[in-house]
Amino acid sequence: MTAAELLALTLRAEAGERPVRAIEALAALVVNRARRAMAGEAACARFAPGAAPGQPWPVLLARACRAPFLFGCWQPRHPRRAALLEAARAADPALAICRRVAARAVAGALPDPTGGATHWHAAELLPGWALGQVPMAEIGGLVFYRLEAAPEREAGAPARSVTDVPPAPRSVAVARHA
Repeated sequence: MTAAELLALTLRAEAGERPVRAIEALAALVVNRARRAMAGEAACARFAPGAAPGQPWPVLLARACRAPFLFGCWQPRHPRRAALLEAARAADPALAICRRVAARAVAGALPDPTGGATHWHAAELLPGWALGQVPMAEIGGLVFYRLEAAPEREAGAPARSVTDVPPAPRSVAVARHA
């Protein structure tokens, strides 16, 4: 399966019932992740697991689609998985739209309305990882975030252990029992 077809199926399963702008935004997110994966080994492992730095663009794009926990439709027991496989076999008008968007994304002709987002969720949900995060955009019922990686420690610097972390400050007010 080509990267464009894999992306189109992903878009159909995750956003096929949403406005075209939402489909385009989700495709832009996959492109953002694939571009980030080109930055080096750690970024590749984070944004396109299973790919190696320096692999061709379509490989990184396909790996970004299949990254664990990014798109539930690729999980074996996910409810949208059956719909994804059925759409691939049927003459589905929504899949045709997703194929056109995916072709533009693979060709690099798709603008990014998400502000460089790398993570997303449906607006009707609020996953734990999104608590306290500031969204970059909300488009067609999808919320987009650009989550930066934790700063890498300097080469040669010792790793911090749990005991190196200062304890949380104690409350000044202490309840006294009579």
